[in-house]
Order: sequence, then C-alpha cells, then structure tokens
Amino acid sequence: MPPTRQDTELKLQPLTHPSRSLAEQVISEVRRAVHTGVMVPGRLYSVYQVAEQLNVSRSPVREALLRLADAGLVQVERNRGFRVVLPHPREIVEIFGVRLALELPAVRRVADEESTELGEALRETMEQMAAAVEAGDETLFFHLDQALHDHILVAAGNGRARTIVGGLRDTMRILGTSTDDRSRTLRQVHEEHEPIVAAVAAADAEGAVRAMRAHLTNTGLILARQAARAQGEPVDVDALWASIVAEG
Repeated sequence: MPPTRQDTELKLQPLTHPSRSLAEQVISEVRRAVHTGVMVPGRLYSVYQVAEQLNVSRSPVREALLRLADAGLVQVERNRGFRVVLPHPREIVEIFGVRLALELPAVRRVADEESTELGEALRETMEQMAAAVEAGDETLFFHLDQALHDHILVAAGNGRARTIVGGLRDTMRILGTSTDDRSRTLRQVHEEHEPIVAAVAAADAEGAVRAMRAHLTNTGLILARQAARAQGEPVDVDALWASIVAEG
C-alpha cells in the first residue's frame, strides 16, 4: 500500500541490531514511536511506509503487527494499515489479577519445599539484575526480572501456570508498559524482589507470599495508573483494582 496523507509525517529510524529478529526489532520501534509521540493513537499507518522507513521487507512488519494486535497495542485494518490502541487500565488490572492468582500459590509452594538449588538460582539472578541496574540496561534487567519469576514457577511444577504467566508478561512487554520511567526506578524494582528471594531462601512461605503480593500489587497499580493518565480517562484505579482482584 502506498503512503497516505495520514501517515506521511511518520519518521522512524532504520533497524540496526542484526543479532535480534526483525519482528522483535519492529515491535521495539513501534513501542518507542508510541511512547515518544511519533506514532499517535487512532491515526492510520501503512505497513508499506513502516517497512520502508525501517529498511526491512513488509513480512517482518506484518509479523510484528500481528503480535502487537494480539497484545492489544494495535488494530489491523485489512488492506488499509493499522492504528495504535492504548491499553485500558482494566486490561492491566485483569492481567495482574491472574498473575496474583497463579504466582502466590507458586511462591508458597517453593518456599515450603526449601530448595537450595532454587535459592541459588534466584540469588544469582538478583546479582545479574543488580549489574544490569548499574549498567542502565533496561532490556536486560526486565529479561532477568522475567527469568526470576519463571524460576519460581518452574520450581512449583505447574507448567500450565508458567505458560499463562509467561504469556501475560509477554503481553505487558510488547505493550511496553514499564514502571521505570517516573514512578519507580530499576533499582527500586530490584529491591522489591529482595524480600521475595530472602523469604524463599529462609523457607518462610507466608513471608514469600506477602512479598510477592506486595510486589505484584504495587506493579499492577502503577501500570494501571500510567495507562489511565496516558488515555486521560477519569478512572478510579484503586476501586477498579478492588473490584477485580480478590485479596486473601
């Protein structure tokens, strides 16, 4: 599709990371463009022009858009192009409601079992996260953050729960929703994991559950509030959270 008047102002940078898949790079560039205001929610953009500006074929752009559409960040319009769609705070709250329902029992179980191997894996991951904080490497940091949660789910032995949580985290990653901008630094996110790891190492199941609940709740509320601000919607995020997420 040739460029239209609606997308002629789009300015993207050619992709420059040969070690990563092209679709992943397109996803990252679309997220960056949305966050910096280069791409405006609701405006129609063409696959043709995105591919041209990123200096790639249309195939990886289409693949990236399908994944972004699955995550809810874009709406694809057949034979026309796509529009950016911002996530609603309710979507984010629902995601964290599911994560709490799955990850709290998982961390309780692994803490009860007192696994030396898991404790070592968690501590090593925490050290790598600390190094990523010092380097200011946000991408690596959140990859390690995901790995830490995944260690717990693997040790808990529920493969389906692990798959579901992995999918939810991937959705949040593709949406590009992170709390390191104004509300929380990478160091603070790292520090929130410390009591989880310490409680698991001490076989303190109740402490592990409390720490995991506090971390996920804080993260979910921050992300939902960011989404509400981005959309300019008068959403009472606390009330929304209370109506969706069961505490216990």
